[in-house]
Amino acid sequence: MEFYGETPDVDLTYSDVFLVPRRSAITSRLDVDLAPGDGTTATLPLVSANMNSVTGARLAATLARRGGLGVLPQDMPLQELDAAIRWVKAQPTAWDTPLVLPPDATVADAARLLPATEGHGIVVADASSGHVDADDILGIVPATRLGTALPDARLGDLARGRAASVDADDIESARHAFDVLVAAEAETVCVLHHGHLVGTLSRRSALRSTLYRPAVDASGRLIVAAAVGINGDVASKAKALAGAGVDVLVVDTAHGHQEGMLRALRAVADLDLGIPIAAGNIVSAEGVHDLVTAGATILKVGVGPGAMCTTRMMTAVGRPQFSAVLETAEAARIMGAHVWADGGVRYPRDVALALAAGAASVMIGSWFAGTIEAPGELQVDDAGRAYKESWGMASTKAVHERFGRLDPYELARKELFAEGISSSKIYLDPLRPGLEDLLDMITSGVRSSFTYAGASTVAEFHDRARVGLQSAAGYEEGKALPVSW
Repeated sequence: MEFYGETPDVDLTYSDVFLVPRRSAITSRLDVDLAPGDGTTATLPLVSANMNSVTGARLAATLARRGGLGVLPQDMPLQELDAAIRWVKAQPTAWDTPLVLPPDATVADAARLLPATEGHGIVVADASSGHVDADDILGIVPATRLGTALPDARLGDLARGRAASVDADDIESARHAFDVLVAAEAETVCVLHHGHLVGTLSRRSALRSTLYRPAVDASGRLIVAAAVGINGDVASKAKALAGAGVDVLVVDTAHGHQEGMLRALRAVADLDLGIPIAAGNIVSAEGVHDLVTAGATILKVGVGPGAMCTTRMMTAVGRPQFSAVLETAEAARIMGAHVWADGGVRYPRDVALALAAGAASVMIGSWFAGTIEAPGELQVDDAGRAYKESWGMASTKAVHERFGRLDPYELARKELFAEGISSSKIYLDPLRPGLEDLLDMITSGVRSSFTYAGASTVAEFHDRARVGLQSAAGYEEGKALPVSW
């Protein structure tokens, strides 16, 4: 990366900078390869934050199917983490994971899982045996039907007629799958293999499969990461997660440049598990040096830029994110490590700027929390808008979940000094309610950024990105008008 003009002598946020176009030979955004090259097998430079309100097994599987990496949070009990990892590994790579409900489930039950939006549906089937055979399937209820049916209506009554289905062995490619659905005049079908339900397929998901490459392990299974804290028997937990099949370990704490982190990193690195180790959070070259020396291969960078974080206002500690990524990414490159830019992204432009500063991937929290696939049930406000609840990982709510088994006095002490927002409504975008809808928007913008820079890979973008400084008015000028002339 190079600055357009003089190098600034103050730290910068993403809003302070912009990308300057330069001569390019890239003719199409589809010629761009977004694989981060950070030692993972991800094919998109997007990582979901290890926050309880952001990443669960469902979101992790969906993200990996499109090439990204989900990080399960360290607050989950070890048995739940183990089960979540194994569940992600069992999900299909070419089809969508089917959402199955029994015939006596109601529209209200379904509405807690799906909004009334196009492109999604619920398979109605008797799944009492633990798996679904073709004869068990009563039909597919389109999610749009949930908006017109009474809340107490039974799904079995809405699933009229046998659901259209295809055999997995008959599908030759993603493009073939799309053509099959068009020829059948079907929007969504069940995918069967040896008579068992293994997934669902819509025209939109088939189309996406022609554009995205799933992130898979050596056995062809979806990848998933999991986080561990720095206290307790970190090595034993890391070893157990690796045994469950985790592909990346994230050693995580709010202040990553501390002795407790270095001890935990050395303990995990000494296990020689053969998988990347991410660690953080840090904001300086000094932090990069110390954590990489202790065993980290990826650095998680960012203190204070997150939407749920109050650290800077409470403590004055942190650093503007663009400059933090710029300095740490250069230090990591020299040491053969990589950076994940964690927090502070509000628009696709911010993702592009993080990559321009040298990040291999960008970690996203609250933006992903407001999606269908994020943990938690859908709720509806008085105006009928769907939302999910989100909270910071240093907030009172998170502290209570993490330390709820402590005696009341110790728990009260920890809650007294909590930071971060304990509850916030993250509304689903009616136009982009699903994670994949956001991925389409983000990657479309980032791919175009690469073409403007004349870069076809993340590594080339690191070299060719040209960044200028702008005033607050310059930033506002770049926004579309919210009203007509």
